[in-house]
Amino acid sequence: MNALTGAASLRNHFDRTILPLWRGPGFNAALRLPHEALDASGTAPLPDVRYRAMACARQLYVFSQAGEHGAAHAHTLFESLRHTFADRAQGGWFYSVDAQGAPLDTTKDLYTHAFVVFACAAYGQRFGVAQALETARETSALIVERFKAHDGLLNAALDASFASVTSGPLQNPLMHLTEAWLVARDATGDAAFDTAITRLVEALARNFLHAPTGCIAELPLGTAGNRLEPGHQFEWFWLAAQAGAHRLGDSGLQEALARAFAFAVKHGVDPVTGAVAASLDEQGRVIDATQRIWAQTEYLRAIATHGDTVVRATLEAQIGKFAQRFLTPQGWVECRSASGEVARADMPSTTPYHLLTAYGALP
Repeated sequence: MNALTGAASLRNHFDRTILPLWRGPGFNAALRLPHEALDASGTAPLPDVRYRAMACARQLYVFSQAGEHGAAHAHTLFESLRHTFADRAQGGWFYSVDAQGAPLDTTKDLYTHAFVVFACAAYGQRFGVAQALETARETSALIVERFKAHDGLLNAALDASFASVTSGPLQNPLMHLTEAWLVARDATGDAAFDTAITRLVEALARNFLHAPTGCIAELPLGTAGNRLEPGHQFEWFWLAAQAGAHRLGDSGLQEALARAFAFAVKHGVDPVTGAVAASLDEQGRVIDATQRIWAQTEYLRAIATHGDTVVRATLEAQIGKFAQRFLTPQGWVECRSASGEVARADMPSTTPYHLLTAYGALP
């Protein structure tokens, strides 16, 4: 099996096994929302406690990319996102609703808002839905205005009215906002997104870039208990390449993330199984050895798009290791322990986004 054949096999598994789960048992037809997770068999949802806007947005993105076969489902998800999660009284988007569809967690969460921009921009572009593109623009403007923090950064969470900050800047929401703005730029052609991306990544570099390793830390530099996640180094490596030097400004991310990739592979990837550990300390020691599927997909994507032919030559073997360790006839394994045991048996509705975006970068 070469890399091309392996990639085709992954995509076939996605189309034939993964997508049908979320049009069928993974979808609550009454509320018109994706369930949070399916059991390991893929035949029944876990008991519903909440539905998150972010999960709905990720599913909207997935079905927006599924061609005409996903069109009807994508249209339903867009309407559900707007109807269920928009805070019409105070602006922005609720974090979650309860099992009956009533607002549950009314936090204004940057991670959630970033995925609304991401999914609406992609959906609007794919199907020519002007309302979705306008939603992406309006949500982006709200983010810049209401989540503003110090030094060009953005807060991770505020209360429902945006009056008080409940979490300061964090790496992960800033990364996904960068991803969202790249998609919004492509979808709208609005060069203002270029400026916004440059400002954001320059601010991120000043506050999160760990100079000795080139890695992007999870918490602002100097925070006690900070950590480096190999999966996020791979994700940022790909994002920086997508942004290009003209949008990275004076961040220095291209050079730094080349070193971060090497650091993450050396310290965070098992040389035998190819499995990616969850987190490291700043010296490269493993803090959390859990192997989460999303980190594996980011490793695949980074390898596939790496400029070094020696690195790219490892793709064929890595696809094989990934498929054997994480894909099943019923779907996938969400997490394994370092010893290979299943650490999480259910299948969350958020994971197909990771699979799809990784597979899209493969040859």
